[in-house]
Amino acid sequence: MKNVNIFGVKIDNVTIDGATEIVEKFLNGDSLKTICTPNTEIVMAAKDDNNLKEIINQNDLIIPDGIGLIYGSRIKKKPLKERVTGFDLSIKLLEIANKKGYRLFLLGGKDGVAKRAAENILKEYPNIKITGYHHGYFKGSHIGYEDHEDELNLIHRINGAKPDIIFVGLGFPKQEIWIAKNKNRLDGKVIIGNGGTMDILSGDSKRAPEFFQKLGLEWLYRLIKEPSRIKRQMVLPKFMLYILFSKDVIQ
Repeated sequence: MKNVNIFGVKIDNVTIDGATEIVEKFLNGDSLKTICTPNTEIVMAAKDDNNLKEIINQNDLIIPDGIGLIYGSRIKKKPLKERVTGFDLSIKLLEIANKKGYRLFLLGGKDGVAKRAAENILKEYPNIKITGYHHGYFKGSHIGYEDHEDELNLIHRINGAKPDIIFVGLGFPKQEIWIAKNKNRLDGKVIIGNGGTMDILSGDSKRAPEFFQKLGLEWLYRLIKEPSRIKRQMVLPKFMLYILFSKDVIQ
């Protein structure tokens, strides 16, 4: 699989259809495969953090979930094919699971979010077997409590549920850290850190209207809805300045 290297972060050069084919192969395999969904903000956070960069790069599939990554790669003549969002790939996983009757475990969100997400998933995808769900407020390696009783009990519960697919919505970088720390002791076929996907599936949050999605302006929609995000969003122009005025940042 070809990839584009942005500030040392490997981004797989895939389309949504190509990513879907890959996860179908993962689901037919015999070991757990990990999926990371970095956007521009995540790549910038990893730029000067070698530990975070390594955590991202060790994943089996790393999709370009950020319009800035697409524009930046094109400016530097190393074009990524298209934006592939974690939400869209998660929906593809649900469609596959519904068709094949796969088992799904949901981890993350505030208390009740994963449960509501599970209920809504079953309304839309009745053939999926929801094997369990758990909120994201537990002591584990993602917040410095490696091998805490909470974490060990949760891993035991997940493995006992025998899921094929695990959704982990702890937010960046907690979900990436938790998956990296625990992937070797989790059973399953695919685990994806998919951020706010659980909140959307539960109905607690809404995705940007299609108009914003097509233009790659979901970040603007979220900013309009949550003006407090302005500090986080300032990373986008900073990213483009690096792209425009630095050499060898994309390979």
